Amino acid sequence: MEPEVSAPSARVMPLFDRMAVIGLGLIGGSLARAARESGLVGQVLAADRSEDELARGTELGVIDGYGPIEEVVSGADLVVVAVPVRATHEVLEQIRPFLAPGVVLTDVGSTKGSFVAALHEVLGGWSPRVIPGHPIAGSEKNGVSAARADLFADHKVILTPPEDVDADALARLTSLWQGCGATVLTMSVARHDEVLAATSHLPHLIAFSLVDTLAGEDQNMEIFRYAAGGFRDFTRIAASDPVMWHDIFLSNREAVLRVIDHFNDDLAQLRDAIDTQDGDSLLRVFSRARAARNHFSKMLSGQAYVTDMSQKPVRFRLQPGGSVTGDIRVPGDKSISHRSIMLGALADGITEVEGFLEGEDSLATLQAFRDMGVTIEGPENGHVRIHGVGMTGLQAPRGPLYLGNSGTAMRLFTGLLAAQPFDSELTGDASLSRRPMGRVADPLRAMGAVIDTGEGGTPPLRIRGGQKLSGIHYDMPVASAQVKSCLLLAGLYADGMTSVHEPAPTRDHTERMLEGFGYHVHRNAATASVNGGGRLTAGAIDVPADISSAAFFLVAASIAEGSDLTLRHVGMNPTRTGVINILKLMGADIEVSSQREIGGEPVADLRVRSAPLRGIDIPEDQVPLAIDEFPVLFVAATCAEGRTVLHGAEELRVKESDRIQVMADGLRAVGVETTVTPDGIVIDGGQTIGGGVVDSHGDHRIAMAFAVASLRATGEIQVNDCANVATSFPGFVELARQTGIRIDAQEEQ
Repeated sequence: MEPEVSAPSARVMPLFDRMAVIGLGLIGGSLARAARESGLVGQVLAADRSEDELARGTELGVIDGYGPIEEVVSGADLVVVAVPVRATHEVLEQIRPFLAPGVVLTDVGSTKGSFVAALHEVLGGWSPRVIPGHPIAGSEKNGVSAARADLFADHKVILTPPEDVDADALARLTSLWQGCGATVLTMSVARHDEVLAATSHLPHLIAFSLVDTLAGEDQNMEIFRYAAGGFRDFTRIAASDPVMWHDIFLSNREAVLRVIDHFNDDLAQLRDAIDTQDGDSLLRVFSRARAARNHFSKMLSGQAYVTDMSQKPVRFRLQPGGSVTGDIRVPGDKSISHRSIMLGALADGITEVEGFLEGEDSLATLQAFRDMGVTIEGPENGHVRIHGVGMTGLQAPRGPLYLGNSGTAMRLFTGLLAAQPFDSELTGDASLSRRPMGRVADPLRAMGAVIDTGEGGTPPLRIRGGQKLSGIHYDMPVASAQVKSCLLLAGLYADGMTSVHEPAPTRDHTERMLEGFGYHVHRNAATASVNGGGRLTAGAIDVPADISSAAFFLVAASIAEGSDLTLRHVGMNPTRTGVINILKLMGADIEVSSQREIGGEPVADLRVRSAPLRGIDIPEDQVPLAIDEFPVLFVAATCAEGRTVLHGAEELRVKESDRIQVMADGLRAVGVETTVTPDGIVIDGGQTIGGGVVDSHGDHRIAMAFAVASLRATGEIQVNDCANVATSFPGFVELARQTGIRIDAQEEQ
């Protein structure tokens, strides 16, 4: 008997010729409908215990046809097992004799360990073309009548392929799910079952248990009548299919038991805190949980903690021309924001921070300290309250500390964690994972730290706890504020004196802030020293506007004719003002006013008006003072008259990207030729900036530099891979638009 088949619709390059769906419920039916309607498969057939469901599925256009399981499976190049997890073994027994050579086999169950166990029992092993899957999607309705082609849109699908997976099979199955609108993640079977036990299975168990407990109370009608919306929202999942969840809990028994035990331990601690009136413990847990919940999607996808939850790549489209005017304040200084959290966490007492930069990097630092037991309230409009735990109060994190794209955080954390009594691991995104960490790991090892790095000295960094550190004198081979700060933080815990000599001045925010927290730093010319064993005292910090962020507008107003822009409350730390010094040497019209000192940091208002710039040989003593600002300074050099020469900037090659080469490539893409040298670049000014497509390589400063370049361009500039602008400058697009830059940010498709 041949399967009953309805008339096929037109197909264009299907990924699979024939898909067999075993089990035509909500998930199987929705996948069938999405694959069929989009042409991702040539033909969709189904088998199910209920012939009524099969007939209904055909009538609704969910499937092309149906029949006995052996006829549906025979000849299919994709077989999807979409039955309750406890029925998987039986279904595999039924389909085993009819699986075609080369077939791709997958499932949609909520547990993967039980599926793999069934593979070994029934099929004798785990074939490279068997790829378990789990779509994180669903509905309170069930059955094929509830099947929707858009059920998986903007949802995640987790695939758990074997180590020897067939690459073509994985690519085609991934494309199928992506074609249904899903974001596809991959992980191991064991990790999947652990994650789902914590994030899906446990919440359902709690919901079932809570409703059952309250339903057994004598006054249950009163309880439910006055239940608030939060109770109804949370317990909604207790309306799920009891049989399905019975199967899931028994199939994922070990992982569920582990997470229940963990939850019971934490719940017992909360009970004790309430019983003993321990408000600090409650606030620590609640604030950490609130932050985690606010950034839940980012945490699950292994990204940092921004308020913009979009995970899609972003491109800038920039129209040429315009002038820059207005009166603005750019976000708070990233370097100071990092350090305010770090030192506030280690201080005795409560530290109040104003002007905190709510960007990815500094939020990742904040979250890492929450993960080590520090209570941090906020941020709320730049205000953060840190309940310091003292120099010895940090707790072991439950897992790796994820620092996103922040090289500053990773290098400073390495020094801080080298002396802690617990083991720790530092990880980051793909960009950070390529950046060298040997220059902090090596001197820390000389102090007695035990640090393992990835291949080539890159992250992840695994730091052994319980090591006794001894102070050293370290002559830095290359000027770096991050290396200096790392060693000074380690020196707080070391026996004796730790001193760092720098070959050229670098930003001294760490030294200034340590002094502000009452910890003496001895400074003698180019050497900074600390003695271990002191204490930090909490206080108030007002974070100045970030001069690195202001730099984009300083250059913008300098190069765009008719510009007149005021920037308020800009940090004027003399170790950071290289960009102002260089621009003034080039002829920029920058007026500094209202100079004052706040919290040990000098600040001022800056007024900048357009002016003709000239090329210069950039003094090497200014290079470390402007190391982060060179991408936009390259734009200024392009618009200047004459030649600009940069030497002594090797540091630029190991930032978020090789900023010298990436900027040179980007300038070439818009018609500007440069000469790259091992430690710098030569730019002949006066060249025309045309339109073109620029790859920022995920480097936020590259992306923003070309936004500035558009002011002098003759055609549209498109900059790809700009999502990381949130790393250092949240709200850049809006502020740039407000001042006159013709910028549009679009999600890449």
